[in-house]
Amino acid sequence: MSTAERAPHPTTDRRHPLVAAAMVLPLAFALAFMTGGIDAVVTQASSVAGTLGR
Repeated sequence: MSTAERAPHPTTDRRHPLVAAAMVLPLAFALAFMTGGIDAVVTQASSVAGTLGR
């Protein structure tokens, strides 16, 4: 196999972490909303707040 026939190396360019978060968060929120995860987070947060005395 000659050098010209080999597949090119993958690029080393990376996305900025904020771009990656902007891509993932809408899907994460949609999944959390559809599966009732939002209610679980609110319930847990209120429980922690009660434990801390707020």
